[in-house]
Amino acid sequence: MDFKLTEEQLMLQDTAARLVRDTYGFEQREAFSQSEPGFSREFMQQLGDLGLCAVPFAEVYGGFGGSGVENMLVMTELGRGLCLEPYLHSVIFAGGLISQLGTETQKETLLAQLGSASLQMAVAVEEPQSHYQLHDVQTTAVAVTGGWKLSGRKSVVVGGQSAGLILVSARTSHDSRDEQGISLFLVDPQDSGVCRRTFATMDGRKACEVYLDEVFVKSSAVLGSVGQALPALRYQQGRCIAAQCAQAVGSMEAACALTLDYLKTRQQFGQAIGKFQALQHRMVDMRIELEQATSMTLYAACVADQADSEERSRVLAAAKFIVCRAARFVADQGIQLHGGIGLTWEYMLSHHAKHLLMVDRQFGDDDHHLQVFANLMRVT
Repeated sequence: MDFKLTEEQLMLQDTAARLVRDTYGFEQREAFSQSEPGFSREFMQQLGDLGLCAVPFAEVYGGFGGSGVENMLVMTELGRGLCLEPYLHSVIFAGGLISQLGTETQKETLLAQLGSASLQMAVAVEEPQSHYQLHDVQTTAVAVTGGWKLSGRKSVVVGGQSAGLILVSARTSHDSRDEQGISLFLVDPQDSGVCRRTFATMDGRKACEVYLDEVFVKSSAVLGSVGQALPALRYQQGRCIAAQCAQAVGSMEAACALTLDYLKTRQQFGQAIGKFQALQHRMVDMRIELEQATSMTLYAACVADQADSEERSRVLAAAKFIVCRAARFVADQGIQLHGGIGLTWEYMLSHHAKHLLMVDRQFGDDDHHLQVFANLMRVT
């Protein structure tokens, strides 16, 4: 199998890499993190102006018709720079749901805005009790004249604090853990009854809790068929997992590079500590984990846009499991090889380590995906 990138893919990768390299220095990232939105709106707009936000969308809606591989290339560079922008949740997750479920009007309007970065969206599917189970939905939507009224609470909505629209999953029928009766709604966070509580995550990003108190949304704000949203949520979350794995690989590559550079420059007993064989072996172990994670990420990117199937689900679960384990190992070993400086807030490695640990907490941790993989195994 030929794994070489095409000329267009190499250009896409180079564009993303140059933009991140020229914009995301350590001091700039700290300033972006402390700002009100928690990221750089200017950088997000640059992503839109260069067409990077339109990569996953069909050409008929102003996109480039990119696949999981193109998403992987962009996300790897964003991960390498520890970029704070909610590209994953706005462009890939929200944009993917609109592409799959939206009406022609919704697609033409919203995908064009997402592709140009004039609109940022968020997806609110997690709840305090759900623990990675997309079908565990207690937020309710009650039909009223002209639309629906939503009530409930959504947790850890990444990018929700600054989103212009939030996609909210709510139950329109059946019991709280049934797989039927889950619908998606486009909610304007400025509407009456919507309350957001913003907080910082461990890795410097911002997220929010969303509280809904009889929030009225029009019938036209429903995304897809009423009560039939769960398959699309699972499918698009799979695409997000593949993209998130790429983001983690970019961060791991940067962490390994920082660690290797430190081993080459840190002096002890009159020589660089990188000459000590024990430390060389640990550096090699980090690279081995990174290479395995990179291979699984490429595999996940290749299947991410395939039709839904058990094989696709197995690959994505395996990729998330392996990448989570590798990310934790690289973060731990990088800090150990650096010593105390690896934990200081003023040094980039500590931020990579925090981000790599956060990867394990989104879209299911390694234990969750190991169980998913086991449940999908077939004995022949």
